[in-house]
Amino acid sequence: MEAAAALNNWMMTTGRRSGDPVGIVSHLCASLVDAGVPLWRVNIGQRFANPLLIAWGVVWTPDGTEVYDVTHARMLTDGYIGSAFEYILENQRPLHKSLRGLDPARDHASYLEFAAEGGTDYYATLLDYGDGSQHGCTFATRAEDGFSPKHLALIEAIKPGLSSAMEPITMRKSTQSLLRTYLGDGPSSAVWNGAIKRSERSTLEAVIMFSDLRGFTAFSDTQSEQEVFDALDGYFEVVVQSVEGNGGDVLKFMGDGVLSVFPISGRADKAARCRQSALAAQAVLAGLATLNEHRAAQGKTRLDIGIGLNAGQVSYGNIGSQGRLDFTVLGGAVNVASRVEGLTKTIGAPVLATASVAQHAPDLFASHGRHEVRGLVDTVEIFGLVETSP
Repeated sequence: MEAAAALNNWMMTTGRRSGDPVGIVSHLCASLVDAGVPLWRVNIGQRFANPLLIAWGVVWTPDGTEVYDVTHARMLTDGYIGSAFEYILENQRPLHKSLRGLDPARDHASYLEFAAEGGTDYYATLLDYGDGSQHGCTFATRAEDGFSPKHLALIEAIKPGLSSAMEPITMRKSTQSLLRTYLGDGPSSAVWNGAIKRSERSTLEAVIMFSDLRGFTAFSDTQSEQEVFDALDGYFEVVVQSVEGNGGDVLKFMGDGVLSVFPISGRADKAARCRQSALAAQAVLAGLATLNEHRAAQGKTRLDIGIGLNAGQVSYGNIGSQGRLDFTVLGGAVNVASRVEGLTKTIGAPVLATASVAQHAPDLFASHGRHEVRGLVDTVEIFGLVETSP
């Protein structure tokens, strides 16, 4: 097949080097259509290992091409169970199915949807990658006669090229997604771009947010392991959404503590980042109030939090041993943020900040006077976030 040979060659060379899934799938489908395959809808599904996402893919139609993600939760729904993707992975063979005369009581909802949109025939087949993983692709047509054996043979013939072009993209997306999940945006980008040597670090100015659950030791001693993990998951979700939603980066989970940063790119950016950190703290309190409402309805213990904010110079980078590295921020500004958070217990306010943050958002803070901060010689004026009580 000359068409298959030409397409495989393009995907193994130009397509593979491009790193562009939309461009690859668009070229694939256009080439198949030019070769006589009556395509209407194509879905190239890619699986990868990730705690949050289980797959991604590219859907092509004559109207355009787009990328999508699939969560673990979706895999447990009727959207996957009984679908063509489940069939080919479970049975290890292609599926060729007519979309005519379907039985609503037995056929998967996706087949019914395609048929309702004018689909007449459907084909699903596996893609095998070099690491042993398997992925799927589906092809649908509106042609009156459906797919012929010649059409399906051509589709099968171009799978080596398609696998060659898509596998490195999937591997990169998987790696980047894992880095993002475990390290956060800033550190993952730094590591991906080569900041991987021990003690390799940079100095920058940032707002540091340190948050901690109140009474967590007693809570963990009196609750089941499952309840402790459920509580932490709910609390962490609130903090992460609040910080990232206001332009910050969650850097580390430390037991029940969360270390977040709002990097400052210049003098003009400082006021904006300080305000963003304050708004993030407000969002945490609002989110925690909602979480506590749900917990109360379930007869569960209320969760309380303390948050400390401070701005200053930090060292940002890798520390660890030759075989095990961690990405973190270190410096006096971090220590002060942690100790200011500790003052929330004695001052009785959930969010406290130093003047380095409060002066840039005076409408959001009120002074609580000067206090001793462990490690500092002089007392420090401490400011509380106004109107934060749920």
